[in-house]
Amino acid sequence: MVNEGPNQEESDDTPVPESALQADPSVSVHPSVSVHPSVSINPSVSVHPSSSAHPSALAQPSGLAHPSSSGPEDLSVIKVSRRRWAVVLVFSCYSMCNSFQWIQYGSINNIFMHFYGVSAFAIDWLSMCYMLTYIPLLLPVAWLLEKFGLRTIALTGSALNCLGAWVKLGSLKPHLFPVTVVGQLICSVAQVFILGMPSRIASVWFGANEVSTACSVAVFGNQLGIAIGFLVPPVLVPNIEDRDELAYHISIMFYIIGGVATLLLILVIIVFKEKPKYPPSRAQSLSYALTSPDASYLGSIARLFKNLNFVLLVITYGLNAGAFYALSTLLNRMVIWHYPGEEVNAGRIGLTIVIAGMLGAVISGIWLDRSKTYNFFMTGYLPLGFEFAVELTYPESEGISSGLLNISAQVFGIIFTISQGQIIDNYGTKPGNIFLCVFLTLGAALTAFIKADLRRQKANKETLENKLQEEEEESNTSKVPTAVSEDHL
Repeated sequence: MVNEGPNQEESDDTPVPESALQADPSVSVHPSVSVHPSVSINPSVSVHPSSSAHPSALAQPSGLAHPSSSGPEDLSVIKVSRRRWAVVLVFSCYSMCNSFQWIQYGSINNIFMHFYGVSAFAIDWLSMCYMLTYIPLLLPVAWLLEKFGLRTIALTGSALNCLGAWVKLGSLKPHLFPVTVVGQLICSVAQVFILGMPSRIASVWFGANEVSTACSVAVFGNQLGIAIGFLVPPVLVPNIEDRDELAYHISIMFYIIGGVATLLLILVIIVFKEKPKYPPSRAQSLSYALTSPDASYLGSIARLFKNLNFVLLVITYGLNAGAFYALSTLLNRMVIWHYPGEEVNAGRIGLTIVIAGMLGAVISGIWLDRSKTYNFFMTGYLPLGFEFAVELTYPESEGISSGLLNISAQVFGIIFTISQGQIIDNYGTKPGNIFLCVFLTLGAALTAFIKADLRRQKANKETLENKLQEEEEESNTSKVPTAVSEDHL
């Protein structure tokens, strides 16, 4: 029988017996597996939803495959894996490590200015390089995600994050600013392998009633890393004049983050698998059946930009997330402008902003799994934007839709950071904040025009309704006596 419960745990990895694949009059196709029009099915094979036979025993359309290192799976079985929470938690942790490294310079901007003897704008670029690197590398990395899958991308991102952390330890002299730039650039490349994965992990590993919660947990690590990045650097690296002593305090921070990044790389190697043995939801099962290795990558992007709801989401997401990136990068400068020497309190302010958004993200993620309604917050917008994009663009790749959202966020983030920084330097902090508020208001207004076309939810609902309807028809048919003619026999 087909396992229908999306939250049922995977009990074992035993292969489907060959006897279960032998065709007989009761062989059926699960409604979540689509049959290509060009595929012919033998008239002697009945099609109904009650069998556990592997779909390939009936009809295997050419080109319908999903990239996997684990071999074929039984698409008629819907079952979630116990490993799913370990996967999302490990991802959340190394995403946290990477986002900490993004903000660790900006949260004590004035201290690094003094240590390296560079301008505030130069330190700002240590944060903005994360945004700049993402834009040209998104499409190649998204292609790699489709080509090689989650495990390869996870290993690459975690390894680059670890490498960048250790490179920074070679920059503990005032004249070695270029070395810290190289380390930060490596970490920024790692970010490209991280930012687009939450919605993909949620779809591949979690059941229909868990995807929004899982996506929120995955993004939670990114936000927690930013929160820690606001709080810890001002505590570990005090504002002192002696550069030798300052180098010692900076080295402590770099050693801690290098050790954490190394541990997380080891956990990724142990924990991460490409995907579970069975699809966790009917929508994911259907997505596997529809995926073609020969599908046009650029064609998918073109289809996405013909989707007006998705285009509006890209713009509003970019405005909202870009404003958050600018605020995070420039917060230390704004606070120190009015309160010199208050680096620790500036970090606490940033921590408060991020914690509030994290709570909104987790609560709204749980709410979405139950209500399927979409409301937006500041940092809470991040996981909701990913999930909303997947719903609006299903069955297109989650990696592509999430990547396009992130490109929008990086573009607006660079524009807002440079513009607001110049406004603060020339006119003060209040005009700079008004500048951001104008664009946040515009984003909120545009959000009202996005229609909630939840395609993935419809796919889950329709396949379930089809199954129930076909089972009812089968039950009614079995109650009607059938006369069999002698000629037929």
